Amino acid sequence: MAGLRAPIYVTGGGAVTPAGLNTRQTLAAIRASLSAFEQRTLADPLGEEQTVSRIPSHYSLRHTENIWFTSMATRAVAEALEAGGVAASTSALLLVAPEAFREHAAFAETPAAEFLTGLQDTLGETFHPTSRIVDGGAAACIGLLDRAAKLLATPGVEQVLLGGVDSLVNDKDIARLRAANRLKAEDNAQGLVPGEGAVVVCLRRAPSRDVQAQCTIHGVGVALEENSVLAENYSQGRALVAACRAAIEGKGPTESDIKFIISNDNGERYSAWEGLIGRSRFYRTRRETLPMAYPAMTIGDIGAGAGALTLLIAADSFTKGYAPGRVAMCEATSEAGMRAAALVSEVVRA
Repeated sequence: MAGLRAPIYVTGGGAVTPAGLNTRQTLAAIRASLSAFEQRTLADPLGEEQTVSRIPSHYSLRHTENIWFTSMATRAVAEALEAGGVAASTSALLLVAPEAFREHAAFAETPAAEFLTGLQDTLGETFHPTSRIVDGGAAACIGLLDRAAKLLATPGVEQVLLGGVDSLVNDKDIARLRAANRLKAEDNAQGLVPGEGAVVVCLRRAPSRDVQAQCTIHGVGVALEENSVLAENYSQGRALVAACRAAIEGKGPTESDIKFIISNDNGERYSAWEGLIGRSRFYRTRRETLPMAYPAMTIGDIGAGAGALTLLIAADSFTKGYAPGRVAMCEATSEAGMRAAALVSEVVRA
C-alpha cells in the first residue's frame, strides 16, 4: 500500500510512558537519553530478576489488566483531546491494541472490540462513529495513516486521534519472550526490555497556528514480512524496504532528502539484523552520517503505541530545533510481520 493523496499534519498528542506521565515529560526524557529501566522480580522462575520499563502507578490502577489499559489510554487520549482543541464528537479515534496472537490478558474478559465503549465511559466523551479499535501492533499506527487521511475527508470529522495502548510487562508476555530467548539479560545483551504505555497523535488536514509540536506527513508505506520475529529465519528486510519505497512514491521529499530515522527497533538481534540489511538497500544516497533515534533505549518496547511515538518525536524535534535535518523517515515493525514507514518533514508555512 502506498502514499497519501495529500499531506496530513501532526498537531499534537498525548502520552503516558515509563519515562513520563504526559507528552512533555516523555519527550524530554527521550531527548535527554534517560533510562526508565528497573528490575522486576519474577514469579516464574521464582525469584529471578528481569529488566523492565514500567510506569509508576498506584496499585489500584492495576487491579486487572483491562483496568490498567483503560487508565493508560484515558490519560493519553484526554491529553491529546486537550492538545487538539477539537470536540470528541468531531474526533475519530483509531486506537491500536496488542496483536491478537498474543491473547493479551487485558482482553480476556472484555473483547478488544468493546474496549472503546469502556474508554468513552471513563472519559465521559463520545467520539465520532467512525472510531475503531484496531489490531496490528506498532506498525499499524503508521499503516493507518492512509485510513486517517480518508477519515479527515469525511463530513463531521475535524481531527483523527491515532495511537496505541499496550503492555509487555506481564507474566504471559515475559514468559513467551523468555522462552524464545528474546529478553535482555546478563547472557543476552541483544534482547528487548519489556515496556508499556499509551501514545496518541492528533492528525489534521492543515497545520495549526496555535500548536507547537507538529510535522507534515507526506507518504506512508506498508508491507508484510514473511520472516517475522516469530518465524525460524531472520528477516532480510524486504518488507521494510518495500514500505520505505512506498512512502516516497508521492510528490514530497525523496530518499536523498531524508536526514534521519526514528524507529521502534527494540534492541533485539533480529531487529538489528533486519535494519542493517534493509536500510543499506533503501538509503542509497551517500551520507557522512544517518542519525537514528531509538525511543526503546529510554522506555523499552512499549508495543502498539511505539508507532505513534515515532511521529510524536518527529514533530517535537522539528518544532524544538533539535532535528538533524528537515526530513525524516518514521519506521515501525510489528511482531507478526507488518512493516510500515512514514515520510515526514517540518511544517513549511506560506
